[in-house]
Parts: sequence; C-alpha cells; structure tokens
Amino acid sequence: MVIVLMGVSGSGKTTVGKVLADQLGWTFLDADDFHPKANIEKMRSGRPLNDDDRRPWLKSLRTQTERACRLDQQLVLACSALKHSYQDYLEDHDPDCVEFVHLVGAEELIKQRLAKRKGHFMDPKLLKSQFETLEPPEIAIQVDITPPPEEIAKEIRRKIGI
Repeated sequence: MVIVLMGVSGSGKTTVGKVLADQLGWTFLDADDFHPKANIEKMRSGRPLNDDDRRPWLKSLRTQTERACRLDQQLVLACSALKHSYQDYLEDHDPDCVEFVHLVGAEELIKQRLAKRKGHFMDPKLLKSQFETLEPPEIAIQVDITPPPEEIAKEIRRKIGI
C-alpha cells in the first residue's frame, strides 16, 4: 500500500509523513527530494511551477509508487499532488494500492507555519497559488492539520483502518 499525504506547502506533509511511517514501520519518501534543480530554483525565486515543470517530477514519483505496489511494499509519500491529473497519474497503475490523505487546514494557519519554516526552498508567497491550484480528490481521506503530528498520524491510521 502507498499512502500519499497531499496538500499545499506547509500543511505538514513531511512532518506527519515521517511520524506516520515511523508508527507503521513503513518507508517514507518526500516528493520534494525528487524535484529537478530547475524546479527548486524556480520556486525559490517565487515563481510557481507549471505542468511542464512538474512532468519529470511526477514521473519520478510514479516510478516510486509503481515499484512499491508491484513489490507489495508499504510506503508513505509526502506529495502536494495538487491537481486531479497528478493524482490520477500517481495511482493510474494500481488505484487499489494508492490511498490519498488530504491534510486540510486554514490558509492563515498554514501561512503562519510557512513564516516560521527555515531552510525550505518554497517561497511562502506561493501559498496563494497552491490554494488556487488545489483540486482535492473526492475520495481522499481528509484530516485536519490543527492537532499535533502524532495525533494526526493516529487519525489517519484510524480512518484507513491500519
């Protein structure tokens, strides 16, 4: 099974993902680690990515999800997966293997989190464009980001039944 923790930047995907993977004893991958250097520089400079920018990144992520599903490995993937087309692409090879969890929170709360974050390439000014682009999947499990990460991970496990 692959659990894709999705949502806008600053919603806690990496933090919650690491906690969840640790609780389950699963592998954790952060989609940010798969961005080409050009994407990182573009976001660092405050310019949003477009579909062409995301294409090689998504291809790398799909390779990871396909491998995990094919080998029956358990994986937690922190990935924005903002658009339906990205979500469909990530699960197209085996929809029963991939479970989306949408981390949901108020824009103001996320803005405050981004303002405190140090050392990340994502320019906080891009948050508005992320909310504008966001197309949550209708079948995704939705989890509120207000509680501490351990509680969020526990809630995800409860909702998925693992």
